[in-house]
Amino acid sequence: SGEIRLYQIQAMKADVIDLKSLKAENVIGHEIRKVKVINTGVLERAVTVKGLGVTKGALAAIEAAGGKVE
Repeated sequence: SGEIRLYQIQAMKADVIDLKSLKAENVIGHEIRKVKVINTGVLERAVTVKGLGVTKGALAAIEAAGGKVE
């Protein structure tokens, strides 16, 4: 399992953030099967996070930026 931070999502091209898009943009290794989003850095765009764990702080930041977690 791995962790990603909000600033890493901010830098991505994808609008849907899931294991597939994280691997496609080389944010995580291909062997990773479980990821948690950590509230570190700034997220200033709306994204949809699918199938990943999120901390309470990260959830609040994603929603404040107009995004959602599914």
